[in-house]
Amino acid sequence: MSSPSHTLPAFIALHAIQAPRATRVLARVLLVLIIVLALALTITPWQQNIPGSGRVVAFSPEERQQNIEAPIDGRIARWHVVEGSDVKKGDPIVDLTDNDPSLIDRLTQERDQMLRTEEAAVRRVKTIEDRIRALELSQKTGVSAAKARVQMSIDRIAAAQQSLEAAKAGLITARMQQERQAGLAKKGLTSTRNVELAELDYTQKVADVERATASLNAAKSEKLSLDSELLRTDAEAGSRIEEAWGAHASAESDVAKARAEVTKVEVRLARQNTQRVMAPVDGKIFRVVARQNGELLKAGAQIAILVPSTTKDVVELWINGNDVPLISEGSPVRLQFEGWPALQFAGWPSIAVGTFGGHVQLVDSTDNGAGQFRVLVQHDANDEPWPTKNYLRQGVRANGWVLLNQVPLGFELWRQFNGFPPVIATTEPAKGKAPSKEK
Repeated sequence: MSSPSHTLPAFIALHAIQAPRATRVLARVLLVLIIVLALALTITPWQQNIPGSGRVVAFSPEERQQNIEAPIDGRIARWHVVEGSDVKKGDPIVDLTDNDPSLIDRLTQERDQMLRTEEAAVRRVKTIEDRIRALELSQKTGVSAAKARVQMSIDRIAAAQQSLEAAKAGLITARMQQERQAGLAKKGLTSTRNVELAELDYTQKVADVERATASLNAAKSEKLSLDSELLRTDAEAGSRIEEAWGAHASAESDVAKARAEVTKVEVRLARQNTQRVMAPVDGKIFRVVARQNGELLKAGAQIAILVPSTTKDVVELWINGNDVPLISEGSPVRLQFEGWPALQFAGWPSIAVGTFGGHVQLVDSTDNGAGQFRVLVQHDANDEPWPTKNYLRQGVRANGWVLLNQVPLGFELWRQFNGFPPVIATTEPAKGKAPSKEK
């Protein structure tokens, strides 16, 4: 072990050695940089965001790209447009000609024949209806007449009944007179002639009773016959009316069939008359598919593609499924369009150049089969307008960033190094409002 006398000079010599000035300056600079970097990471704000990419589309389905198809079989006679032509609704696009030039004339003749058949069927229906009314009137008249005859027979029965009662009363009187004259004849108080007259009157009264009884029976038999005739008249008239209604139903069926045939022919004729195809909406002809007089077209064949003029454009962004729960309707978005010069700072959107504002309008409830969800972004009315139609056409690609919380830059670096999600929502987001988020 060395003695203190040797240690002290060595210490003094070591203390006399100093680092170069450049090294000391570099150390101080590095220390200052570390302090500044720590402060910058602590106080510098960073805008968390969710990236996505997509394209510009029309919000209304009617304003999206659509095919123009041939309404009939035939060939192209004349084009009124070329690719890139601007058209208004109702402007002619192409003239078609049918393979059979006489088809329209034949269809017109067929329609006229069907119309005549329909008119004949309608007249038959009216004739049968008149017949039914006549049969109903005849039934009513015949039944009324039969009922009147039945009532007359009832009256005759009543009269015959009264006659029979009168004849019976007369018979009783004649019998009493006969018995009285017979008693007086035994006592010799009357003549034989009076007895004979009393017997003759009695015989006549018996005949009157029998005749009245026969008349009453005949009246009752007549009433039974008239009752049967009344039922038969009503049944026969009802049967004829039912037959007429059956014929009426058959005639109405013929009318319906004739009208159906007329409708079919008119549909075919209308299709043949649509040999000039018109533009359904305002827009621009994107592509002409068929060639003039070069090919036979079937009904429904594509002949052109039309891109309608849009009134409201939106951006269709595709977002990863891990980030979709953090997005809700109303979330702010920054957009960068292809073809428009822009310089985007995702974490500092306030200093970005050439980007445009928007907000989420719709989030699809299911993915596209690859784990990505579609988000529709519309223009933010509080931000500057989007580019004009010269730049913002349907199909233009766009990049988007859905803006979330603003956090320190150091926290964002620490989050990305550890692979944590941008934010964690403590509650379900309310519809139409941005979700409440915490770091």
